[in-house]
Amino acid sequence: MHKTKPEQTSLNMNISQAARISGLSTKMIRHYEQIGLLNHVQRSSAGYREFSDHDIQMLGFIRQARVLGFPIEQIRALLELWQDPQRSSHAVKEVATEHLSQVEEKLQELQAMKRTLEQMIRACADNDQPHCAILDGLAPRAP
Repeated sequence: MHKTKPEQTSLNMNISQAARISGLSTKMIRHYEQIGLLNHVQRSSAGYREFSDHDIQMLGFIRQARVLGFPIEQIRALLELWQDPQRSSHAVKEVATEHLSQVEEKLQELQAMKRTLEQMIRACADNDQPHCAILDGLAPRAP
């Protein structure tokens, strides 16, 4: 049987070690804990965070999801699914498909921006005169 939820093990990694291993900054780790993506990080008697192997795996999961551009709420949903042995792959695919749709929409917007910028740059005389087609293109139109 394949385990999807890692076992809780050592609690001896501090936040700097967790950051180095996970590839996240300490600031982002604190942020993810604050917004509830990373729950129940153990604390030492002095109040310092102590990260388990499971915590490190969760941080790695979060980092990879961010690399792929998933927004926080979708990462939250994916984390819940990842830790649920009763999940359906359909539910996971649905989250990823929604994100892909958002990525495709952003790509279309970026392509439109690129075309507009290319047109403005081509229209620029690129000389010592003050008139600039780029600035004209950015300026609001008179009513």
